Amino acid sequence: MSTTATVPRDEPRADAGHRSLDVDPRALIAEFFGTLLLVFFAVGVAIFAEPFVGVLGIALAFGFVLLALVYAIGPISGCHVNPAVTLGMVLGRRVTPLTGLCYWVAQFAGGLAGAALLAWLADSVPVFQVAGRGSFGSDGYGANSLVHISAGGAFLAETILTSLLVFVVLCTTHGKGAKGPAGIAIGLSLGVIHLLGIPLTGTSVNPARALGPAVFAANNAMSQVWLFLVAPLAGAVIAVVVHFLTHGLPVTDNAPTGRPPVPSSETPGGASGAARRPAPPHRDDDLE
Repeated sequence: MSTTATVPRDEPRADAGHRSLDVDPRALIAEFFGTLLLVFFAVGVAIFAEPFVGVLGIALAFGFVLLALVYAIGPISGCHVNPAVTLGMVLGRRVTPLTGLCYWVAQFAGGLAGAALLAWLADSVPVFQVAGRGSFGSDGYGANSLVHISAGGAFLAETILTSLLVFVVLCTTHGKGAKGPAGIAIGLSLGVIHLLGIPLTGTSVNPARALGPAVFAANNAMSQVWLFLVAPLAGAVIAVVVHFLTHGLPVTDNAPTGRPPVPSSETPGGASGAARRPAPPHRDDDLE
């Protein structure tokens, strides 16, 4: 957004060059609740419905839940619901490091809360009462992988899979690109990622999604969870580098504000909540 734009009347006018360090609490609530829903519904399908829907059904669950969340909480927080995506946004200069850190706290807390709800639900299912929770939808390699992939292979797979997701997010929210269909592209990419990744590692591409189920799993998932925390972050770094090479460096004279930009279509009058341009009243290429 242009730093020369008029400050909205419902927000105090800041001095020139001043940048607020405040993080919108609504955005943190959205990230917490969004990550909770992603883990509860998508991982829940993997835990309870896998015999009925198979790999395709699990992949669709992840893709559809993320697609819905993009439109539900995207205007509030940007709908990262994934520390790897947040890292990509910080390195891509879309949000401040402070905002990224706060998002991480909300996302990991949401992932743990969603997994705790699933564990509570599993305790009421007879088969889990008898056999235990097992992997509980957690990610893994070696004996914890359907194809017994090695640790090195798992790291490579998670890095590449996450780089695709973060790259799609960066590209579909960049510059003059159409923002309306962004949720479809992001949701479809996550679904395809799971089609490949589930047999390999179970598919993390999201450290918050990986940590939550691992905490409540009955196998050795916690001893392997480090890989599914680190590899997605490495994939995010690669995605940012490729995005810079293909789309150019971000504008350096327009520092991030700590709050994700709200699409102009989400605010009254068709103008952005952070900036109102005198003419034309609404243009898609002014969304960033």
